[in-house]
Amino acid sequence: MRRLLAALSALLVALPLTATPATAASTPQVVASGLTQPWGIAFLPDGSALFTERHTRRIWAVTPGRPARVIYTVREAAVRGESGLLGIAVGPDYLRDGRVYLYYTTSTDNRIAYVVRGSAARPRVILSGIPAASSHDGGRLLFGPDGHLYAGTGDAQNRDSAQSTSSLGGKILRMTKDGRPVQGNPFGTVVLSLGHRNVQGLAFDRDRRLWATEFGQNTWDEVNHIVPGGNYGWPVVEGRSNDTRYRNPVHQWTPAEASPSGLAYKGGSLYAAALRGQRLWRLEMSEDRVVRATSMYNGTYGRLRAAMQNPRDGAMWLLTANGTNDRVLRITRFP
Repeated sequence: MRRLLAALSALLVALPLTATPATAASTPQVVASGLTQPWGIAFLPDGSALFTERHTRRIWAVTPGRPARVIYTVREAAVRGESGLLGIAVGPDYLRDGRVYLYYTTSTDNRIAYVVRGSAARPRVILSGIPAASSHDGGRLLFGPDGHLYAGTGDAQNRDSAQSTSSLGGKILRMTKDGRPVQGNPFGTVVLSLGHRNVQGLAFDRDRRLWATEFGQNTWDEVNHIVPGGNYGWPVVEGRSNDTRYRNPVHQWTPAEASPSGLAYKGGSLYAAALRGQRLWRLEMSEDRVVRATSMYNGTYGRLRAAMQNPRDGAMWLLTANGTNDRVLRITRFP
């Protein structure tokens, strides 16, 4: 009997783990509800959060266990189709200057600007002229570990703009906190990479690699490893190809199972919020490769717009995008 028990124990140790990530995550806490299309989220140094509402053009502040409150309205933002008030990022010198950065659509373009927390002054624009349309506006903002500001843009329904280095459409941008090109940018402008259709997710991993999610057209959505000067193929190719002029995605899905927007990194995995797919994808990484893709909360909360890890306590926050009674969710125990 002892020999049998020992053999069974050895076998169990040798077997691979097959539990899905969803079994290891706690039930999300509803931090805020009754919202209309929340879009971007960012965290303050004290662990509280700011989030944007696309159609109402409002910025909300929220702390778990307390009612969310509106702290600012971006009156300059123009709402049409999928455009409006989009991304948000807290500046790296927030404790000194109070800057909160925004990406929003106007009647003529998309712009990146900042407001100062506690001030009623209108946004100060640091970059304008990003092509705008009723869809394909990009909009994600993220400060990198280098202290620079990164932005994902869309082709604004002009496919050819993605391959033009003179256009800010269909690109990933890198700039200083004042909107100037970073020294070492490949084209001498704020353009970091090109050939994108619509980038709405950006995340850095622990090795400072930059990752982005991108909406495909009809065939493939993508996750890309972003390198300076990289050309990701749109509109010539969608998804993986044998054309060596373009970088292949590290992972791709059909639009029905993904349509990925926000992106987060935690513990060796990327997490992509899926709109049409109505789930959260977990992509387990080994260096720059995806070794396993699994999904969480399939259909439980509907369309997911954003995923972001709170650096203060490690909790993962999600934004839904169902159009009515949207919610901000917080997950304290997460794989």
